[in-house]
Amino acid sequence: MVEEHRQDMVMSYHRVRTALGILGMALPLVLIVGGLLDYRRIEPSISDFYHTTYRDIFVGTLCAIGVFLICYRGYGRRTGDVIDDDWLGTVAGVSAFGVALFPNESPTDEIATMTQNIVGIGASPLFHYASALVFFACLAVFCLVKFPRTAKPYRRRIYRGCGWIIVLSLVGIAAASAFKILGSGVWRDAVVNYQLVFWFEAVGIWAFGLSWLVKGKADIALIKMARRSTVHEDEGAMG
Repeated sequence: MVEEHRQDMVMSYHRVRTALGILGMALPLVLIVGGLLDYRRIEPSISDFYHTTYRDIFVGTLCAIGVFLICYRGYGRRTGDVIDDDWLGTVAGVSAFGVALFPNESPTDEIATMTQNIVGIGASPLFHYASALVFFACLAVFCLVKFPRTAKPYRRRIYRGCGWIIVLSLVGIAAASAFKILGSGVWRDAVVNYQLVFWFEAVGIWAFGLSWLVKGKADIALIKMARRSTVHEDEGAMG
């Protein structure tokens, strides 16, 4: 009975991690396809889809990711840990809500949301970008620190690879945004014409999704091992 309960718990974690992975992989793809079909273009950034008919998908997906991250408990704090999985997931989840609910720069000067009304239309982008920074940083910590410590060597390489991709995506987003805002001429045009901010964001989110999908499969491996162990114990008892 205890073993069955343990397997149920592992399956629960598997579903949460798999759901996070699917949401992360799907969000940029849906926005790319939708943008090309409806507008014949991709928006300059993922956040800019908030101001299109795809607002519901953008907000809904990020809120779902936020809920799953807040509900995720993971492993308890170990020696040397600054923050445990539970708190890290909670911080990441709350920041996902911040990205979803505080719009970036609005194409108009009209207040359109409750959060813009609360903090002001000019301050809303500050909350948005601060939340995005915390969100990506938490995802990188999961990949670089949390996931590898209990992983097999080949999975550890995947997690750390995803983590560094997220870090590099953050650097790319910051650099592209700086050229877009402060630059001029060919550099600014390249950022705008090739939607570099969008692609850096998409790659980072895809890396996040891949890492959680791989983590979900690791849980399935644990279930199979537990079942094999149970079978061997039963056979030993019968013998």
